[in-house]
Amino acid sequence: MLPAALAEAELSPLDAAREILRRTFGHAEFRGLQADVIQEVLSGRNALAVLPTGGGKSLCYQIPSLVRPGLGLVVSPLIALMTDQVAGLVQSGVAAARLDSNIEPEAKAETWRRIEAGELDILYVSPEGLMQPWMLDRLSRTPLALIAIDEAHCVSQWGHDFRPEYRMLGRLAELFPKVPRLAVTATADARTRDDIRAELRLTDSAEFVASFARPELILSAERKRGSAEKRVVELVTARPDRSGVVYAGSRDKTEKLAEALRSAGVPAVAYHAGLDKRLRETRLEEFLEADHAVMVATIAFGMGVDKPDVRFVIHADPPGSIEAYWQEIGRAGRDGEPAEGITLYGAADMAWALKRVAERDMDEAAKQVQARKVRQLYTLLDGAGCRAATVRRYFGEEGVEACGQCDLCLGTVETTDATQAAQKALSAVHRLGGRFGRGRVVDHLLGKTKDVSDWESSLSTWGIGPELSATQWRDLTEQLLFEGLLREDPNDGRPLVGLGDAEAVRAVFRGERAVTMRKHPEGAEAARSTRGRGKRSKEAMAVSETDRPLFEALRSWRAAAAKAQHVPPYVIFHDRTLAEIAVVKPGTRAMLASLNGVGEAKLAHYGEAVLEVVGGFA
Repeated sequence: MLPAALAEAELSPLDAAREILRRTFGHAEFRGLQADVIQEVLSGRNALAVLPTGGGKSLCYQIPSLVRPGLGLVVSPLIALMTDQVAGLVQSGVAAARLDSNIEPEAKAETWRRIEAGELDILYVSPEGLMQPWMLDRLSRTPLALIAIDEAHCVSQWGHDFRPEYRMLGRLAELFPKVPRLAVTATADARTRDDIRAELRLTDSAEFVASFARPELILSAERKRGSAEKRVVELVTARPDRSGVVYAGSRDKTEKLAEALRSAGVPAVAYHAGLDKRLRETRLEEFLEADHAVMVATIAFGMGVDKPDVRFVIHADPPGSIEAYWQEIGRAGRDGEPAEGITLYGAADMAWALKRVAERDMDEAAKQVQARKVRQLYTLLDGAGCRAATVRRYFGEEGVEACGQCDLCLGTVETTDATQAAQKALSAVHRLGGRFGRGRVVDHLLGKTKDVSDWESSLSTWGIGPELSATQWRDLTEQLLFEGLLREDPNDGRPLVGLGDAEAVRAVFRGERAVTMRKHPEGAEAARSTRGRGKRSKEAMAVSETDRPLFEALRSWRAAAAKAQHVPPYVIFHDRTLAEIAVVKPGTRAMLASLNGVGEAKLAHYGEAVLEVVGGFA
């Protein structure tokens, strides 16, 4: 609700929004396209905004909810997301609440009382809850400032996280025709954006698409070699005393990885839908409140969780698309400080992803699009070009330059012409009739098949590949699978390798198509390269050794204050704000109020305590 002092000042709507930004959220200026999006909504018009993770999407609907008369209604897909945002708003002095299945009846009744009394500024609801007839009926009698649809990519069947219940939200156009609607997301390519606009009836609305650049993210990827579990433990233990998220493809794998990490001395817990709801809530709260913890989770975790100090995200199993990759990697570095995104992948992962797409209950056109998205992801992971630039071009950005800091930019990518070797591998697979797995094909090429039959040893391809090692043949086999020259039949967990696209295979044999193989670092060399980037992340926070004691004292105070209120520490102050306090050492409330992230409500709640901590180091 717009403060009386601002309402009486006769400011323009955008100037009023800037005052809210400063006084409530403690920021001096809008970033990127925020002002343009907010101006559109304040004018009463609908819009679609695609802003990067950490780019301040939430302010695009939170601030207009406070400037425009009425209740700001926010549709959000996850309870964890709603809980996080409401907690942050309350800390900033905003009257916000949520209605979901975790809210007790008494609390729901109190929320409705506040709504009907005009005491609530922002209400968060799920799409399923919003579209209940009784909910729509009650809201139809409530003046609304706007309707925001967060994570709007969930609307689209072309997106990476399609949720059918989001399709119902198109009805809001006819149910609330005079209320501006804003759809926001961090990841949507052109086709997904078109689908969002069509489904939500935003066809004639303005579209704001910011750069997808995340310069704080240091990206890397490596093919799986041996035990993925062992490699994850190596990567995490090389990054001690930092918060991180490890994504795994199954519930069972999250449990096993978490146990392996704990055995290595890492404070890690598993998070997945199979856990008791209260246990999930407890583990999430522990992760959000901890300075250094690792969450091992399935991909449902993390969407919208605004823990700013996540320093790394590791995919033990790759995601299903570039959109999902960017969304999940985007959990790291939300505070703008350097963070890492590391992905482990293999051709078997791609085969499994394509199989899942084929088995989905959707029309053939949608399956083809989803299968193409899978292949585009593996082109990114196994390619030789800058990873960040590849993502940005995928989302339609032009004039993109290399990031200069991903694993491919930092190292010279060595490639070699593997066309002749590829011809040998394709011939071997053809002669073996697609009846064996990758390991057997490699043994055949090297002439090392155990107890080889006379039939196999008589084949012209038996033992024709001594020029490559077993590891190199495995790498080449993966390469051919990625390029579609080979295919892998899952065969109930015992994959069989066969020839892929027939015309492409013929082109290789005719010499019309070259096969170039990237040389991959192995073992200790790969570990060294990732440890170097990890060190950079650890040293990123710009706090000198002189100011470090005060910074740590402020963090200790914040941890105690957060624990007393059962909220994550970052909803009180981000590390970046504490770092600025440690450097500036404000001696008065006015000096403290001038720092980024210190709004009026936080100044009133915590000003004296912060000044007391600072005073102890004067």
